[in-house]
Amino acid sequence: MLFGETEIPGAWLIDIERHADERGFFARTWCRREAAAHGLIADFAQNSVSYNSAAGTLRGLHYQWHPHGEAKVVQCLRGAIFDVIVDLRPDSPSFGRWLGVELTADSHRMLFIPEHVAHGFQTLAADTEVAYMISAFHRPDAARGIRHDDPALGIPWPLPVTHLSAKDKTWPTFAEQRSVWSPPAVAAYSP
Repeated sequence: MLFGETEIPGAWLIDIERHADERGFFARTWCRREAAAHGLIADFAQNSVSYNSAAGTLRGLHYQWHPHGEAKVVQCLRGAIFDVIVDLRPDSPSFGRWLGVELTADSHRMLFIPEHVAHGFQTLAADTEVAYMISAFHRPDAARGIRHDDPALGIPWPLPVTHLSAKDKTWPTFAEQRSVWSPPAVAAYSP
């Protein structure tokens, strides 16, 4: 596995090392030892898959609130996505910044997303499947999100948004939530 740092501390691009022959190739997609050597959480509570029938489908930007933060490894199994993360950690040098990367089934590239970083993606092809390894169990009471079209973030989604859930349409902006991310306000926050 090949690990590449990103401008969001703790977020890593992970590429596979293919061992090819006439049959095709073999590659590891996860190794606990190699992940731990890069400081990544290597224990996952659940795996999930997202199927998306139409190009332009947008999911996100999602995160789970303290103390139920989730680290994730995201990989596109079929099709292609524009994967976006937003750093919500007030003590991070990249607080409030976003990163977008293209993940495709052909590249097998993955993105490791640390806790307290929002995540979303837009499908670039029809019939796209996305797999997630997630470090924490889903807690509906801790589920939060940020508007995908927040003008302050200015994320240039590559395609017009064709499908967006009703819930994703109602998330507040980054600025509307910014004050609750400081550690003293964590216990008092209630949407």
